[in-house]
Amino acid sequence: MHEIFDISMEKNILEANLRIAEDNEKKLKKYGIRAFDVLGSIGSGKTALIECIAEELKKKGVNVGAIAGDVAGDDDYKRFLKCGIQAVNVNTGKECHLDAHYIEHALEKLNLDQMDVLFIENIGNLVCPADFPLGTEKRVIVISVTEGDDMVRKHPIIFAQADIVVLNKTDLAEYVDVDPNIIVSDFSRVNPNAAIILTDVKHKKGIDELMRVLNL
Repeated sequence: MHEIFDISMEKNILEANLRIAEDNEKKLKKYGIRAFDVLGSIGSGKTALIECIAEELKKKGVNVGAIAGDVAGDDDYKRFLKCGIQAVNVNTGKECHLDAHYIEHALEKLNLDQMDVLFIENIGNLVCPADFPLGTEKRVIVISVTEGDDMVRKHPIIFAQADIVVLNKTDLAEYVDVDPNIIVSDFSRVNPNAAIILTDVKHKKGIDELMRVLNL
């Protein structure tokens, strides 16, 4: 009986999240905002990637916004503000992921009339966020070569749901004895219809290609 109750409760939570995510999507479309859910482990380079893309978009006159999701703290939020990005900070406390409800309230704190593109930086892991869509246009997963060449094999569910994967810090591959081609091959088997882009955000390599794939 306990197991049945848990399954039923989980189903209700996921269904409620999906309904709110659909409302978020409608709201974003109403304002003409393109939104991206950016996931990845801590240290993969999510924040730096968003900053880099935002800088390029600002050169084109595109207004960028960001939602910085973390269990605690506001370091990424402060980085976005310093970069000139309209941003809001979301701390989840004990929750290991953002959900659509968090995003619903975060959107209320942003000036949507002054935004063209929104990046949502999710909590730093590749497990919990898998079951919680937020209402974004695409789900972008950022990983780095420093995490090893078995990332896809260890987290197949989230990679199967990815629209785009960014393999970052490729400049360090030889130093950590990782072959990026192994990661690319693993991802192609798990998700043959999605793109994987190799980047070195620190030196702005691969950013143009990524932006083309994102149609930005």
